[in-house]
Amino acid sequence: MAIFKRDPWILDIYRTYSGENHLYIRGRALEDQPLKHYEQQTLYQTLRNTWRTFATDEIRNAQVRLTLSNGKYFEVKADHEGYFLFDIKTDFNLHELTDKEGYLRITVSFDEDNAAFAKAKRQRRLKVNKFTGETLIPPQDAAYGVISDIDDTIMHTGVTSFLKTRVAFNTFFKNYDRRLPLKGAASFYQLLHRGPSSKAQNPMFYLSNSPWNLYKYLEKFLDFHGFPKGPILLRDFPTPWDRMPKLKRPHKVHELVHVLKHFPDMKFILIGDSGEHDVDYYKDVAQQFPDRIMAIYLRSVEHKKKMQRVQSIADSFTICPMLLVKESKEGVAHARENGWVV
Repeated sequence: MAIFKRDPWILDIYRTYSGENHLYIRGRALEDQPLKHYEQQTLYQTLRNTWRTFATDEIRNAQVRLTLSNGKYFEVKADHEGYFLFDIKTDFNLHELTDKEGYLRITVSFDEDNAAFAKAKRQRRLKVNKFTGETLIPPQDAAYGVISDIDDTIMHTGVTSFLKTRVAFNTFFKNYDRRLPLKGAASFYQLLHRGPSSKAQNPMFYLSNSPWNLYKYLEKFLDFHGFPKGPILLRDFPTPWDRMPKLKRPHKVHELVHVLKHFPDMKFILIGDSGEHDVDYYKDVAQQFPDRIMAIYLRSVEHKKKMQRVQSIADSFTICPMLLVKESKEGVAHARENGWVV
């Protein structure tokens, strides 16, 4: 008689950002096999991974524990979709626990004393209950931070295509190693990451309207194509029966403002594209924080009406430089002229 093999319980930990005395860790509790992405996958392997990426089984209300290298630990409960968030003030300096790149290693586990986990452990013969992740705590001497959109800003996506057909094709049928970055984007971002000293560790934040399901995929893309390591800020797609309160602001604006408030003494460069709403989001944020935004770079897209509208906004914008750039080298030249890169 065949025995049905149940999936293990796992904890996905998203790379986020924290502060000197502030932990901010996101993740999700799932009933699934760990997802693995490989280079040069076959179409079948890519489609299978895509299916598994979206066909997730969340573990509702799981008790989750986060442990630091100094032995300190904290506990939270996941929500009804399995998402958990550690948003905690600490009475000790987290910088003392980071590596040379400013990353704090963390360990997250299910609460061993929780009845639900104990039952799952017994029924599923769970052998692993230790999942590692990291969160960025920017160095205190960082010259500035960079917040960048992903779609059609560093990755060819096709968000302006008719009915978003190119977006769907690229997402479902192309592995991360076959997706194309925009020309020169990775080297431009590496220059910004290293800053005017060429030795800095300026924090990089990657922002997208994509769901958290695509986190591993986007992380692999950024790493494969040589982009600087940084937090990836995605969103939860609400369902029609979701009772969670809706954000008062669009997702990107919400995340932009949260990053700026999290690091009140840091200035930022914002990078997006002219195809969707980045110009409106960035303009609004610059108006809210006029002394904090150094420049806004918007990549040109092949859409005449949108380009005309964005160019009109850029021409009349006076809070900080707002540039439409066709290629990364234009952004490099401007940043170099201002002494932000070497």
